This record gives sequence, structure tokens and C-alpha cells, in this order.
Amino acid sequence: MGKPIIENRVLYYPVKPLAFFSVIFILTVYLVRTSMITTTAVPLPSSPSSEPHHRRRRIIKSSSSSSDEDSGQYPETYLVPPTNLTTQDRINWFRSNLPAFQILKSDNLTSRFHNRARRFLLRNRCELRFFMTWISPATSFGNREFLAMESLFKSNPDGCLVLVSRSLDSRSGRGILKPLLDRGFRAAAFAPDLSNLLRGTPAERWFEDMKTGEKDPGEIPLPQNLSNLVRLAVLYKYGGVYLDTDFIVMKSFRGLRNSIGAQSADSTEKWTRLNNAVLVFDKSHPLLLDFMAEFAATFDGSRWGHNGPYLVSRVVDRVGNGSSGRRNFTIMPPMAFYPAYWSKIGGYFRKPATKSDSRWVSAKLIQLSGKTFAVHLWNKESRNFRIEEGSILWSLISRHCIICQGIYR
Repeated sequence: MGKPIIENRVLYYPVKPLAFFSVIFILTVYLVRTSMITTTAVPLPSSPSSEPHHRRRRIIKSSSSSSDEDSGQYPETYLVPPTNLTTQDRINWFRSNLPAFQILKSDNLTSRFHNRARRFLLRNRCELRFFMTWISPATSFGNREFLAMESLFKSNPDGCLVLVSRSLDSRSGRGILKPLLDRGFRAAAFAPDLSNLLRGTPAERWFEDMKTGEKDPGEIPLPQNLSNLVRLAVLYKYGGVYLDTDFIVMKSFRGLRNSIGAQSADSTEKWTRLNNAVLVFDKSHPLLLDFMAEFAATFDGSRWGHNGPYLVSRVVDRVGNGSSGRRNFTIMPPMAFYPAYWSKIGGYFRKPATKSDSRWVSAKLIQLSGKTFAVHLWNKESRNFRIEEGSILWSLISRHCIICQGIYR
């Protein structure tokens, strides 16, 4: 390197071109090798819906703290074991990933679930209590889910809604609820403590074994299966109405007690399949204990519906149709909550193309207005359907929404 040269008041050192490019080459090689050592490319689905829920994979970094109130978003919703594992290998995988399963944990926030929920329900004198669960991130709570809350309050303005959710018990969650709260409706989200919620129930021991990695979680994301158990425990502890978030509510639930809906029935109107997307039960109802005992005794985390609709169908088929002793309950016909079968829900989204279609839409709307408490939209099937102007859903939404913005899609 030669003597410094001053040119236009800038001081620099002349460098031979060969030496300069040699230094650049060495630095480039070093940086590339370093990045190869510290970073591994992981292929991810191109979009959230590019794979079925039970097959998605995501690498999760466990968080040791839930102090960031907007970060408790159940990333384990999509954390599932590799396929084709033996039961023992899947249990071993589960044990090694336990720190990532926030839903199994208790902390300062979740430990206050009971006191917060009880205070909310008592302070507001909530005679008509509604519960929903939400296990996905707050950012996934969209217009369809908000419509479920809107329509609930449109038909039940004196009701109270508790969203059992860690992700919505946050600044983001309060922002989602604000339009309803500003209009005087009573809604709140509380992060659940499953250990406390299940204490004293037939599922308590099962959950403690699951929490310590002693159980096979199955191939379906564990929070999806736990949602089936949480709704039972919440109703057992508090009593009220449980609703999935893919409903349009059309009537007051005030006249309903201890009811479960049939999803399908035969030609004699005898139910063939029940569903747990709507449950109406008094506090401490014994049938809820039967459901939780069945959950703990027969849990299978790899069969869709086994721990939900099929479970309530198995138990009710075993104990009878609700007319005996302490287990009095009512089985509502399909028109009450499931007027459209899941494979035919698309017809509710489409506008009429012919005069015959228009007559069918008009007749269906009259039928729904007389016999239906709420319409299940089967979001797993219909989430990508567009709500067309003039369709059945277009009419239902216009009649049962409150804010009525951004929901016609």
C-alpha cells in the first residue's frame, strides 16, 4: 500500500486491483459458508390453505414466556407429528415438543380464568350465557367469525358471550370485540387454564397424562381435539350455550334447555348423527360428565370427528334419547341448527340462476324463519365460497347482522 494521496480533499490509499479483488473474494466465500452453517431452508406451504389442516407442518420455536399479550396464538395449532410413525414414536415426538404446546400450560394469565369468567358473568347478570372457543391466532378471526357474534347479539341482545381463547385475550382480541362493546353488547375473551377447568371431571387424569407426554396426541393438531373437550367442561362448570364460530344465529335461545342438535335423520325423522357444534346445557348436567368420560376413555387423535360429533352420537345412543331420569335432554331436529348438510351448503351461497332457483330460495327462507335457531355454515367446507348477491346467505346476513360491513364474501 503506497503513501496516502489527497484528491479533492478526500484522503485515500491506492490499492492494486488484484489485491483488492482477492480480499473481496475471500470475504464473500466466508459469508456464504457462514450462512450455510447457521441457516437451513425449510419448505413451507405456499399458502395457509394449500394443505389440509391435519397435514400442515411448521417448525416452532417454543416461548418461555407469555408476557407478550399478543403472542399467545397457539402456534401448535399446526404442529403435528410426521406421518407414518408408530404410536410410541409419536409419543416420543410429542414429549420432545411439549414446550411448544402453549395450550397445555398454566401461567399467571390462565390461572385467573375462573375468577375472571365468573366475575364477568355475575357482574353483567348474565342469565343467557354463550361460549365459543378460538384456538387459532387472533389474526385468523375474520368476517365470518365476527358475523357469528353479530348475529348472536342481534337475536339475543341481553346475552353475554365468553370467548375461551388465549389469542383473543390480548390487545388484538379487544380490538376485534370493540365494535360490539361500543354498542353496549357484553363480550369478553379469557385465556383458559385447562388443568383447573378439568379438575373434578372424568377427564382430569387423562389431561394430566397428556400434559406430561404420557399419551398419544394423534395426527390431528392437538388443540383441535382439545376444543371438543373444553366446550364440555365450560358448560359443565358454568352452564349455557356453546356455539362454533361458523354459525348465523337467527332466533333467541332463551327457550332452549339441555338440548343437542341432530345433524341428520332418517325417513322416520329418527336421528342418525348428532353434532357438538351447538350444545345447550345446565350447569353440572350429568350428560356432560358422560361425554367427558367417553372422551377420556376412547380418545383417538388421528380420526377426525371421533372426539366430537361421533362421540356425542355414541354416548346418546348408549344412554337413550333423553327421557330417563337425571339425563333429561332434548334432541333437536336437523332444521334447528343444521338445515343444510355439509356437502350441500354451497347452494346457500349461490344466487338463483333461474326462476325455479328463485322459488327455491324464497321457500327455503320461509322454512328457515319458522324452524331454525341457527344455520351452521360448515366452514371447513365453505371457507372459500363467495357469498353471492341474492343468495340465501345474502338475505340471512342482511337480516341478522348488526354492523353489516365487509361480510358479503
